[in-house]
Amino acid sequence: MSEPTLFSRIIAGEIPGRFVWRSPEVVAFLTIAPIRPGHVLVVPVATIDKWTDLPPAAWAEVSRVAQTIAAAIEPLFECSRIGMIVAGLEVPHCHVHLIPIRTEADLSFARADHGASDEDLDTAADRIRAALSAAGHPEAHGSA
Repeated sequence: MSEPTLFSRIIAGEIPGRFVWRSPEVVAFLTIAPIRPGHVLVVPVATIDKWTDLPPAAWAEVSRVAQTIAAAIEPLFECSRIGMIVAGLEVPHCHVHLIPIRTEADLSFARADHGASDEDLDTAADRIRAALSAAGHPEAHGSA
């Protein structure tokens, strides 16, 4: 059994999270330091550090959920597309960043807003959950 990570603690409800998706295999929640409004993290429930160590079926499910959420996010936020980053350096728990972008420069972690307001984050999460629900996804889920 691996050590709990920040993300496993959020998944377990020990730390609050602004969830927009929850299924037995994958969750998604807003980052507290978004690069752009609507920045979501897609995370497997299993505590596995590197995406390359995920079983192929688990990576396929993370990718499927990421694509579903990206489709819901794109029309909600001013962007040309949804960028996806798999970096994994800041938390040792596999995760995919979904970021509404206009240019490649929008993918820079140096642009993260460490002072994002609770109100702005809550509004973004509510909008994403509503779009997922409207698209027929019962996995759309509120905060832990």
